[in-house]
Amino acid sequence: MHDFRRIADRIAADIVSGRLRPGERLPPQRQFARRHGIAPSTAERAYGELVRRGLVVGEVGRGTFVRAGVPVRPGRGIVEDAGAPVNLELNYPSAEGQSELLAGALAPLLRPDVLTEALRPAAANGTPAARAATAALLTTPGWRPGADRVLFTGNARQAVAAALASLVRPGGRVGVEELTYPVVKEIAARLGLTLVPLATDADGLRPESVAAAHRTAPLSALYVQPTLHNPTSVTMSRARRRQLALTVEDLGIPVVEDRIWSFLADTDDPLAAHAPALTHVVDGLSKRVAPGLTVGFLVVPGERVAAVADAVRSGGWSAGRFALEAAAGWMADGTVARLVGAKRAEAARRQRLAARCLDGFAVRSDPRAYYAWWELPAPWRAETFTAAAAALGIAVSPGPSFAVDPNRTPAAVRLGLASAPTADLERALRTLAELAARGAGQSSRPS
Repeated sequence: MHDFRRIADRIAADIVSGRLRPGERLPPQRQFARRHGIAPSTAERAYGELVRRGLVVGEVGRGTFVRAGVPVRPGRGIVEDAGAPVNLELNYPSAEGQSELLAGALAPLLRPDVLTEALRPAAANGTPAARAATAALLTTPGWRPGADRVLFTGNARQAVAAALASLVRPGGRVGVEELTYPVVKEIAARLGLTLVPLATDADGLRPESVAAAHRTAPLSALYVQPTLHNPTSVTMSRARRRQLALTVEDLGIPVVEDRIWSFLADTDDPLAAHAPALTHVVDGLSKRVAPGLTVGFLVVPGERVAAVADAVRSGGWSAGRFALEAAAGWMADGTVARLVGAKRAEAARRQRLAARCLDGFAVRSDPRAYYAWWELPAPWRAETFTAAAAALGIAVSPGPSFAVDPNRTPAAVRLGLASAPTADLERALRTLAELAARGAGQSSRPS
């Protein structure tokens, strides 16, 4: 009897050594089984193990392909290397003079008497000063959260996890947009939740798809990004938000609303303004300020404060007291507001740059966003294009990593515009445009 893990190990060795290159297709499972004299079920388990290790990706109707981004020993790439790496997967905006501005605001915390208090554990509901500052920061023209409904986590990802853990039991169904933030898929897997992909259009999530999914089997919650959706940049209209609010209120479905990028759209009201009794708002400082010293925010319906706070504590997702004190100071003294203003202006500049470099391609974005969704020209597939870009020293996010339904994998990539220096970003975008124009057949080996 053959051990599927040993077979997977041998294929993995070929991938790491470079004998199998990113974007190459593995033989069909039955063909592989015949060639190696093993049972088809063993081949299936070996391929499944490679998927679990993140070395390959399966595309229904197309086959199994070596993933991009797998470390390999140097060898001939899909295309010739074009210089230093540029990472368009990372997406953390930075403003000029940011470090100096933050350092000055941190100075009061470093006094010994203040530091002693700042190093104590923080409660899920933080401090009165932090709650008041956060409520003011998150206020929009049509919505002002109550400070008594604000909770804190280490970051926004933990806020999403805490909200879902408080709402959905293991095995429960959570409705999400058909393309969603990949970390939500990881959170759902760890919590034992089933994600249900819901249809979208040019105005975002379609309320009728929520109702249809709920009729099939009840949804325990809905996770949604109404403002500057990641990865497509779509922002729901006010009319669509009202329609969605009426739907969830009629069906009694609680909502986790992710607003981590909403600071770029300052006049945009949350879904919570239309369905306050059901909506749990998630936000944070990682994009507004910096990922290294951040805090996540949760604004929850009043009767759910205790339950969500319990989830924060039991999950070990509480914010650090030092980070909380720093965040409260930055929000109160205007540091966050100054950074937000600078980052909004920079996002607009980078979007104009992307529009120039990718003119003529099917790129979906928003002038306020720090990312773009690129629907690739035929015959490119997402994984093959990602692998070819990686060989050029450019990392992009393949569209299938955002897809909830593994049977529907878009031939698209997401470009993160925030992290790379402007000159590197322009070089990378122009290189990618040239690569896309050449076509897959001229830049990769036949699979």
